[in-house]
Amino acid sequence: MKYVIILFYKYVHIDDPEAVKKQEMEVCERLGLRGRCIIASEGINATFEGTRESIGEYIKELEKDKRFLGTHFKLSFGTGNSFPRLSIRVRKEIVSLGLGNCNLDPNKISGKRVSPEELHGWIKNRREFYIVDMRNVYEHKVGHFENSILPLIENFRDLPKIVKQIAHLKNKTVLTVCTGGVRCEKASGFLVTQGFTDVYQLDGGIVSYMKKYPNEDFRGKLYVFDGRVTMGFYTGDVKHKVIGRCDACSEQSENYVNCANPVCHRHFINCKNCLAKNNGEAFCPGGCVLSRHGRKISPVQI
Repeated sequence: MKYVIILFYKYVHIDDPEAVKKQEMEVCERLGLRGRCIIASEGINATFEGTRESIGEYIKELEKDKRFLGTHFKLSFGTGNSFPRLSIRVRKEIVSLGLGNCNLDPNKISGKRVSPEELHGWIKNRREFYIVDMRNVYEHKVGHFENSILPLIENFRDLPKIVKQIAHLKNKTVLTVCTGGVRCEKASGFLVTQGFTDVYQLDGGIVSYMKKYPNEDFRGKLYVFDGRVTMGFYTGDVKHKVIGRCDACSEQSENYVNCANPVCHRHFINCKNCLAKNNGEAFCPGGCVLSRHGRKISPVQI
């Protein structure tokens, strides 16, 4: 049985998010889908896994609601166990920016869209522009566009910090990129509000570019928020480059793990050799420093 993972979002006004949540829950449970969905008054952001048939049926069901017509669905191969359960929640935002009272509506202000084909042309024709990766550090450590700017942020809520790091590009052509596009809708709009004069966003996100141009321009693997952790296209090809580095020994690796200390659970890259040395358990190479809640903790002795 072939499994498929669907990734999508849409910024559209939803009067009653709870009603949409109920509707989504009923459809997903009936089709046997698992995954995550966030619904807010500003729209929907979701990723689900199911059989090819059930995902196809889900798309038909969603598009019965005119508000969701025209949604860009990104499909990739699944494993059948990429998500442990089905989670559908109502929140204030489908992507948390942490901008306080700054209410950005991507339908009113956002960067201009660039298709994967257009970006490919920009790169091949050596157009002057700057790719700014809007993902977190642990995401772009394992894969990113060549020569892209990789701001040092730990969470998308740190977006204001990016502005300071790239302030010198305010009068340059800037292209924002992220996994599927949902973060760049707001991030590019935020840059516009901060005085950036020529801002673009990669339509469909990095995953769409990788699918169209595997192992070209984007190097390494794409970090994803499901059981696969990372994904790539034709990774056995000689053109595929491993750019991730083991946090313990600096050898090339794309193997993400969580610290075995339950209080820490930090996410980092650990190669198979280092894992084998610790009997398959991974602990922070430099010792655990902060808990998941930001409190200082004592390192685990190994």
